[in-house]
Amino acid sequence: MQKTIFAFLLFVLPILVYAQVDIQALDAYFAKAQKDWGIPGMAVGIIKDGEVVLAKGYGVLEEGKDQAVDGNSLFAIASNTKAFISASLARLVDEGKLNWDDPVIEHLPYFRMYDDYATQHTTVRDLLCHRAGLGTYSGDVIWYKSNYSGEEVASRVDEVPQAYDFRAGYGYSNLMFITAGEVIRVISGKSWDEYAKEHFLAPLGMDRTVTSTNDLKEMSNVATPHKPLNGNNKPIAWTNWDNMGAAGGIISSANDMLKWIQLQIDGGQKEGKQFFSRNRQIDFWTPHNSYRLSDGARNTYPARNFSGYGLGWGVFDYGGRFVASHSGGYDGMYSRVAIMPQEKLGFVILTNSMKGISNPMMYHTFDQFLGRDSRAWSEEGLANQQRSDQSHQQRLRAIKEKRVPATKPDLALSKYTGTYRCDMYGEITVGLERGKLTLDFKPAPQLSATLEHWHYNTFEIKWKEEHAWFDFGTLQFVLDNNGEVKELSFDVPNYDIFFHEIHARKTGE
Repeated sequence: MQKTIFAFLLFVLPILVYAQVDIQALDAYFAKAQKDWGIPGMAVGIIKDGEVVLAKGYGVLEEGKDQAVDGNSLFAIASNTKAFISASLARLVDEGKLNWDDPVIEHLPYFRMYDDYATQHTTVRDLLCHRAGLGTYSGDVIWYKSNYSGEEVASRVDEVPQAYDFRAGYGYSNLMFITAGEVIRVISGKSWDEYAKEHFLAPLGMDRTVTSTNDLKEMSNVATPHKPLNGNNKPIAWTNWDNMGAAGGIISSANDMLKWIQLQIDGGQKEGKQFFSRNRQIDFWTPHNSYRLSDGARNTYPARNFSGYGLGWGVFDYGGRFVASHSGGYDGMYSRVAIMPQEKLGFVILTNSMKGISNPMMYHTFDQFLGRDSRAWSEEGLANQQRSDQSHQQRLRAIKEKRVPATKPDLALSKYTGTYRCDMYGEITVGLERGKLTLDFKPAPQLSATLEHWHYNTFEIKWKEEHAWFDFGTLQFVLDNNGEVKELSFDVPNYDIFFHEIHARKTGE
């Protein structure tokens, strides 16, 4: 009954009347916002009633260079990949090869969770709606810049700590979508990206969309990622995400993403070809996991009454209309996709910056097409971004102010060297070269660093490479009661890659 009502609301209600939109004014708004926010470059696409009304670039592919962004410029869509995973699994459900409520362990015998009950009862549906009991971004340190395969990452999930009762909360989990990608591989006999290319990218004509940074070598019109640094935008290298690709590996353009969005608006069909059934799309867009809508959120979004997560899509309402949406965050790039199916309206924004411009642009676009009096979304969003940046800097200053000067390590540097092992992560080695300690993550050579004394038995991590999500960090050598080094304790302040989840104990090797 519930699904029947939802289907009626989503697909049968007549399209609501909307005001004629001044596309030139909307275009000017995006252009001004891009400059106000200091975004190097961004691409925006809007489709309405089956017609592309805007697909345009703003700014440049790389700070300090002249090549302009356009509708075909390539950006990482990051977690907007998740909708392709749910769509791929939906095809397998339609074909009778899978059920949403199949226990994952039936398809992946090696699959384990934090306890036996969760291991036996976690279903494919659970993988796609962030309710399996893991914390938001928890365990992402396993895959980040590591040489683990997707299967190896999924096989380490049992060591990731439980954050809340099974199916009794929300924790945004990339690990669960990586696992979902492995389910696709086992059932279809093809990797998630091969499957997506064959069943979605190629037939939709998404000719510039790729699934790996390795594919960019022979391509042009590719945006460069940027890291905000001291008020500027620093170009950084593309980071390979192949091992977590099912959670965020697709690279696309505004024009190509509008083709994907139109498929959603049309209920999974194009030119008589059914990519997935309408019932499966209802599954995507049915709230499987509801968020608490706080008073603060209601004040910020007064036109919203509910928020939740479906299967690979975030879902909420705005101005009386249902919205399916998702954001994406990649090293140096952010994105947003949003669809109002009742209005046959779709929106995409791709940026080569790590600034939260996408939500304000989405809400302003919604207001224009709904004929609403728009708030100062860009100005308010920019102020929020600045407050967030200041808060992070204050967090770093508070840590640095606690440094105790003129202290020395308790032990000779050679005593800190050796191999350390974390069941969740793997091996980490501390060496001594030319009078300095070195830090090497065996699964992730790109995270190598040197260590400089901070205070007592704590050392500052001096990364050898630039990293988008973090800079400053410290490593404490924890001693036992006998003054012997026992384990490593990390403090790398950031909101995405949790080094503090690594509990590496010295092995004696």
